[in-house]
Amino acid sequence: MTGETKKQTVLAAVEDMFFWAKIDAAARNLGVHLVQAADAQKLQEQLEASVPDLIILDLNSKACAPIEAILRIKGDPALQRVPLVAFLSHVHVELEQAARKAGCDTVMPRSAFARNLAQILQLENSC
Repeated sequence: MTGETKKQTVLAAVEDMFFWAKIDAAARNLGVHLVQAADAQKLQEQLEASVPDLIILDLNSKACAPIEAILRIKGDPALQRVPLVAFLSHVHVELEQAARKAGCDTVMPRSAFARNLAQILQLENSC
């Protein structure tokens, strides 16, 4: 494996197809391996299968149970050091506070997430 660079893996717990398409396009442009988990079960399966380099959560997702996911991820010694970036609608202040309290590394409004997506996916500049 001399001279090979490991492709970064990003796990995105996003059910919103608009944001998934945005994340997918940015990941392809950057050569990032992107894995989708559209619900809590898929998220758990992906986390059990391998440890990603970055986790993205849509806090407004009902299917992904994001606060419970944050608690589970940050409580797991194998996952707690993985950067966790979450986005949400800017009007959900209580949800933002709950995510931070649960241990989420970075929480940002959807607009900031979309604007900074390339930087977020370039792991050396995120979190």
